[in-house]
Amino acid sequence: MPDIRPFKALRYNPSRFGQDLSALIAPPYDVLDDRDKARLLARNERNIVAVDLPHVPPKSAGPDEVYARAAETLRQWLSEGTLIQEDAPAIYVYHQQYQHGGRSFVRKMFFARMRLEEFGAGTVFPHERTFGGPKEDRLKLMQASRAQLSAVFGLYSDPANAISGLLSVDESRPDAVAEMDGVSNRLWVLREAGVIDAMRAKMATLPVYIADGHHRYGTALIYRKLLAEQGPLPEDHPAQFVLVGFCAMEDPGCVILPTHRVISGFTSQQSERILDALAAGIDLRVADATRSTPEEWLAASTGAAQGAQDARPSDIAVYSPHGGQLYLGTFTKRSVLDTLAADRTPPYRRLDLAYLHDYVINELIARGVLNGTAPTIQYTHAADEAVKLAKDTGGIAFITRPCTMDDLRAVSEAGDLMPQKSTFFYPKLATGLVVNPLE
Repeated sequence: MPDIRPFKALRYNPSRFGQDLSALIAPPYDVLDDRDKARLLARNERNIVAVDLPHVPPKSAGPDEVYARAAETLRQWLSEGTLIQEDAPAIYVYHQQYQHGGRSFVRKMFFARMRLEEFGAGTVFPHERTFGGPKEDRLKLMQASRAQLSAVFGLYSDPANAISGLLSVDESRPDAVAEMDGVSNRLWVLREAGVIDAMRAKMATLPVYIADGHHRYGTALIYRKLLAEQGPLPEDHPAQFVLVGFCAMEDPGCVILPTHRVISGFTSQQSERILDALAAGIDLRVADATRSTPEEWLAASTGAAQGAQDARPSDIAVYSPHGGQLYLGTFTKRSVLDTLAADRTPPYRRLDLAYLHDYVINELIARGVLNGTAPTIQYTHAADEAVKLAKDTGGIAFITRPCTMDDLRAVSEAGDLMPQKSTFFYPKLATGLVVNPLE
């Protein structure tokens, strides 16, 4: 079962920067570009992005010298007191307060080290496939800096709220605060050995599901393997562990948002044929697009009737710029995946996105209309952006429902993987509140 450990984190020096670290933290490296990096460094030249994003784009490896410079910057920050290391092992309670859909949420988490184990060999479950480029970039940075700068996001099941109850800090003053992109981040350093031991005992009975950071986890596995090839690695060496931000699946603030698809790369005549072809797998009905956004229509028709003609739950919304028409759709041939995806597990075959990709896009569109040519697929988290992309490209937008926690757990425990970009956990974890040293 998971082995969770406190650790001596590297943190921005509170005697130098105070409690508010807003100018020093950053979003995850993989959502940033050159302009983002410049904007963050303009706020403070010691923003964590100076180390965490040595090469842009981060989904491919850069030259060795950029990672060497990032590592030298980290060492300089430590020597001059920009960063300090905790003098005793701790876990770090982490709350994110934010607004979404007109509601206020608080996602309650904690940072700790977790012992690495190979996927499929224990109780740590992935749900997405990883790719080589991002892991090469992160590995070069990890080897140069000997640190893990951003955390994996891990989920565990705690319906009784036992662990969050142990880590309750609501009445105490946080050790660090930071505002970023409308999200209030708060961090508490928890050193009480009795509380930590009780948390570790409870976590030791629970599987952990990787919500975000599959590449970071995979990189940590590679880093450990490479070190072990140089000589025996002690059981408690820091490279045996990975930095994880843990959150309960049942936490009301743990929200999964959808990622919509926009397909393009075909003519207007083919677009019309695609809409006709969709009827073989989706029961489409015209929606009154003037009444709300596509995303709101999909949510409303799924949860409650908008009127007699819209009372049926919808699995998807489809927008075509040809005629500017929005449709609501219900999947009609889910059982086709029993044949098309016979090598996949039943939880996978129940996914909306499995049906959309394996049947609708691959079969009805690519094979049925485009003569075997796969359409270009773009991804976006905003329904209005999906509609705009469809207009700009002459494509078709598929507005999807979010994956559920039950979907994620079932597919993960079955040893399967979801289609690419199935989950979008909001908000992202801030980088820079804690850094995990690997030596």
